[in-house]
Amino acid sequence: MSSGGYRDYWKVLGLERGADGDAVKKAFRKLARQHHPDVNPGDKAAEARFKEISEAYEVLSDPEKRRRYEQFGQYWNQAGVGSGGPGAGFDVDFGRYGNFDDFINDLLGRFGAGGTPGTPGGFPGGFGGGFGAPPPAANLDAEASIKISLAEAFRGCERTLQVNQERVQVRIPGGVKPGSRLRLKGKGNLQPSSGRRGDLYLTINLDSHPLWKLDGDVLRAELPLSPAEAVLGGDVKVPTPDGEAVVTVPAGISSGRSLRLRGKGWPLKAGRGDLLLTVQLQLPNQPSEAERQIYQQLRDLPSDNPRDSLFQNSRL
Repeated sequence: MSSGGYRDYWKVLGLERGADGDAVKKAFRKLARQHHPDVNPGDKAAEARFKEISEAYEVLSDPEKRRRYEQFGQYWNQAGVGSGGPGAGFDVDFGRYGNFDDFINDLLGRFGAGGTPGTPGGFPGGFGGGFGAPPPAANLDAEASIKISLAEAFRGCERTLQVNQERVQVRIPGGVKPGSRLRLKGKGNLQPSSGRRGDLYLTINLDSHPLWKLDGDVLRAELPLSPAEAVLGGDVKVPTPDGEAVVTVPAGISSGRSLRLRGKGWPLKAGRGDLLLTVQLQLPNQPSEAERQIYQQLRDLPSDNPRDSLFQNSRL
């Protein structure tokens, strides 16, 4: 810096004259990290260097200030900039920021947007008065939901989403459950001033299925049985997500009881969960004459009355 107050901002940032905005931003990030007071506690020279670097970035990242600087050289700050401009000093209250990245991103965002001290988008109070309280860090994460079929959730699938005018291919792994959230890194909202982008959190919802119902880790379904199958028991064919299977129904099974098929249910991290088939007695709606005669014979046979226990415990 010259005794007259002129600063060669290109030299401050270690750049050739005419470097583009990306090069200015890259150089600022590198030097700011190197000379930040948090990295050099108690080092006044590093703090002064940091302020000089920030001042150089504030001028060269602003198209209008850069134009005046390139046109008028050492007299640029007399061409429309008062004593409150960068030449008046650069005081920073570093304690107002939680960490270095918060400060750098805020600085890049404000300067990169063309903000000037004391104006909206700039720093209230001007450089000589220090920074005002920074705005809260922007939450750039985004939320979305998607509905898929039970079969797609069971086996996994791919979907294409439209996110911020961008087509995003999503791989949904097999075994997802209702309410599962997938994190797509770097697919959330974009902050143009800093280039930061959040994540997209995708919530999975499932369509209902005519047979299967997912209950936690257990896959459930109803198993209709005829009265004869329930009374006599035996081997019966049953459906599973992988096709047919054969299970042994114990004789005398009642409606509401469940049969468990281990390892035939929902995909889990450690293999497959269980499949529960809940018995529902299926009575004939329109029995044939032969069936009516058989039921008549069964009714007339001496047997235990299923309501005997009700009468034994009915008195209050």
